[in-house]
Amino acid sequence: MSTSRVERFLQYLLPSLEDVLFIAIFFSVIALGPRLMNIDGDLGRHLTLGEYMLQESVIPTQDVFSHTMAGESLTPHEWLVQVVFAVFYRLAALDGVVFVCALLIALTFLGVYRQSLKLSGGVLLSLGFSLAAAAASSLHWLARPHLVTILFVVLWAGQLERLRQGQGGRWWNLPLLMLFWVNLHGAFIAGFMLLGMYVAGELLEKGWGSWQRWKPWLLGGTASLAASLLNPAGWHIWATSVGYVRNSYLVGHTAEYLPPNFHSLSTWPFLGLIALSLLLLGLRRSRVPLAHLFLVAGWTAMGLYSTRNIPLYAVLSAPILAALARDVIQERKFTWFQNLQARISSVDADLRRGYWMVLVVLGVALTFYIGHHPDLHKGAMSSSRNQFSSTTFPVQAAAWVEKYPPEGEMFNYFPWGGYLLYRLWPAQNVFIDGQTDFYGETLTRQYERVITLGDGWEDVLEQYGVDWVIMPVDSALSDALRAELTWEVAYEDATAIIFVR
Repeated sequence: MSTSRVERFLQYLLPSLEDVLFIAIFFSVIALGPRLMNIDGDLGRHLTLGEYMLQESVIPTQDVFSHTMAGESLTPHEWLVQVVFAVFYRLAALDGVVFVCALLIALTFLGVYRQSLKLSGGVLLSLGFSLAAAAASSLHWLARPHLVTILFVVLWAGQLERLRQGQGGRWWNLPLLMLFWVNLHGAFIAGFMLLGMYVAGELLEKGWGSWQRWKPWLLGGTASLAASLLNPAGWHIWATSVGYVRNSYLVGHTAEYLPPNFHSLSTWPFLGLIALSLLLLGLRRSRVPLAHLFLVAGWTAMGLYSTRNIPLYAVLSAPILAALARDVIQERKFTWFQNLQARISSVDADLRRGYWMVLVVLGVALTFYIGHHPDLHKGAMSSSRNQFSSTTFPVQAAAWVEKYPPEGEMFNYFPWGGYLLYRLWPAQNVFIDGQTDFYGETLTRQYERVITLGDGWEDVLEQYGVDWVIMPVDSALSDALRAELTWEVAYEDATAIIFVR
């Protein structure tokens, strides 16, 4: 074989750095599958709604899943992701859900790497900051629709960066992205926040200038605003999303909206990125684009305000920090690093990228599909290792309810609401689940009164006609109901207890 043929063969055989990054993150998420499913209780609700839409061929705009809010107006702000989850669940049960989550996360950081490479021009810097961003965001890797928002923030910021650099010919990409984003997840509002930061930075730095320079921004922004109304709820989706974050009670009672706890190891990568950004900004001698400063400063503040924003901070700041690091290295004349990066970049540029990503994704998809067996819905455990944990969710208790369904309405533990929908609906409707933007402050306060045994907690159960209760065995409500003569224990295991009147 000639030298040129050997070189061409190696170009296809050896994975590029972006292939390695994608595959590493993809397999990491696959390995974390049980964690993705069992930290949060919402996956069951998403699967139930997705399956409902597939079966009925309708997007629900009224509640049919709870007995407390039955018939009330429902804003389906995650409907398209729920359908996707349900499709992959049909193909490979919970393995399929983990697969699509791994694909979303791996694509997100492939985008971070490519954007970092555009801004910094260095493969080592791009790889390092992409991995740092992945580490910082991993604390919120859950099998939920918000993964789509993290990906779309990367795609959206990439388009805004093109406009900032004067490449406005593809402004129509913004409304196209928004059309999908608004139907995938309610945090599409982050896109308009980013747009505002970029516009403010450009105005303060360069002034108004000519109409021609601002035409792509105005066209892209206006068309995106119009695209955001193309969803099943229309303009109501704005009222739902904005109204929720303005409700201090609901936000304050949602763990992911609280500030990060820096005593937890999971937040240390985020803290490290903040420290590194301060160091790089202090060392850099040349001027930083104001739009980039607004992004880093603004999303640092939002990440400190709410843990939910940390992944968005990470994916937005990584490309900017990579560019800052490049400038510091050049200004400080770290020639050894520049030479090393140049040599690695030269080799990496000759490799054919993408083939290994496709092969790995197809291989894992085929493995999951072949290994699939029916699981919890039909009462038989799956051969998949991705299952809802019986120590986190009332797995055995739900099986008992399926076999011996209690009469009347239920009162359920809030974090179990989604799982109980997944197991018991439509035979049983829940009292409440994780969709607090729908249930609102009034019902959430009533739920809290019951579980904390506040004044009039028995009246709440009477008001909603509750005839059976499913709670953790060690809860205060469980202890109180044990002492009540009008309630008796119908089922109990190490995780859950069921009371009936």
